[in-house]
Amino acid sequence: MDAGQIMERPLSDIMAALRDGRVTSAGLMDAAAANRDKARIDLNAYKQWDGAGARVQAQMADQMFAAGRDLGPLHGLPVSIKDLYGVPGLETFAGSNRQLPKSWQAPGPVVQAVLNQMAVVTGKTHTVEFAFGGIGSNPHWGTPRNPWDANRHRVPGGSSSGAGVSLAEGSALLALGTDTAGSVRIPASWTGNVGIKTTWDRWSLDGIVPLSFSLDTAGVLARTAADASIAFSVIDGSEPQPVPQSLAGIRIGVCEDFYWDDCSPGVAEAVRTALSDLERAGAQLVPVTFTDLSEVDAMFRKGGLAAVELYDFLRSELPDWIGAIDANVQQRMAEAESLPAAEYLGRKRALARMALSADADLASVDALAAPTVAISPPTVDEIADGDVYREKNLLALRNTMTVNYLSLCAVTLPVGLDALDMPVGMQLIGRNGDDARVVALAQTVENVLGTAAYRLGRPPLRAAAV
Repeated sequence: MDAGQIMERPLSDIMAALRDGRVTSAGLMDAAAANRDKARIDLNAYKQWDGAGARVQAQMADQMFAAGRDLGPLHGLPVSIKDLYGVPGLETFAGSNRQLPKSWQAPGPVVQAVLNQMAVVTGKTHTVEFAFGGIGSNPHWGTPRNPWDANRHRVPGGSSSGAGVSLAEGSALLALGTDTAGSVRIPASWTGNVGIKTTWDRWSLDGIVPLSFSLDTAGVLARTAADASIAFSVIDGSEPQPVPQSLAGIRIGVCEDFYWDDCSPGVAEAVRTALSDLERAGAQLVPVTFTDLSEVDAMFRKGGLAAVELYDFLRSELPDWIGAIDANVQQRMAEAESLPAAEYLGRKRALARMALSADADLASVDALAAPTVAISPPTVDEIADGDVYREKNLLALRNTMTVNYLSLCAVTLPVGLDALDMPVGMQLIGRNGDDARVVALAQTVENVLGTAAYRLGRPPLRAAAV
């Protein structure tokens, strides 16, 4: 079977083809490399593309299959990894202009779970410097290009900026990212992919360069909810929850007073259409009010916890880095040095209180649905103006950051195109610790709405199947 064609198939089909010999891991890696090389424009997904090393990994994976050893669902599959994670043999820059100490190449439990199954690591994908931004820009290494606009260089979303692009260009089948205020879900939404934001502390953060120890979470990006579920179960170490066969009896919450404000043309409309489709399929749409969203938003706009926690990490671990950091990151850390301890601790207490309230607000529904990102991805030229960058960055992060600040979980799925023909995501938000159930529900929603390939089509800059 042609590896390039099977790369277009669901992950479950690719896994079956690897095991019955219709395709090899080396063949998949060759197809992944060809997809990257044959893209109409260099999309700059990777800080470090490891084509030669990945080919060796793929050959080893094939040898294991030939010897009758199957190490798990991810065995032999091409996976990209964000340049915050330690990966043996690959440099870690965390989006900065120089390499971090080699101790940051050591894998933590999330990467180790992938390596233990002999997944093939294609390389390290670009990130916003130290993951502090939702737009996806990076002045040191260049901003990856969103493949959904063939004419203008639009941003891919951040901070896992290269992760979604690697999936959209076909150089990886799964991608590891992190999410502190939306850094998995924004790039997943803007590149037409699925992203899982886990509950804080569900997955270990060891081996991941930190932004905010209070808010950071590890996550997964994939082409479909079904694909994402496979990776989630492997890393989570849990059995997949049963996927509901229909939406009959499923209660989907809708919060009208925050997430829908100031949306770009076509964004709210695409999500409303998806919700109408779900309602016709049997779901019940239920009004939900989050009582503390305005307070959460005000705290976020003041810098929340991330600015001071990043500054503390840099001051103690990498003090020489501070003066050379991206100006957009510098600006967001500007007040961290002088923030009173009482203010910081007060924010921590307030978030703990609001998280309990939000969990109670969601008790009556299976998930809350909302636009993942309110706005269309801007162009690189637009955000060259610092004031425009700040405005767009705040709006890009507004809907997603609530999930992190309120200690919830979420999955974003592609549901349509906006007025600029850019992908629109809908996030399903679940209660603290409800990750597996929301991942299962996302698959049911996908079964009703269709995958991105059905609902969105193909990115204009994606290479033809090889």
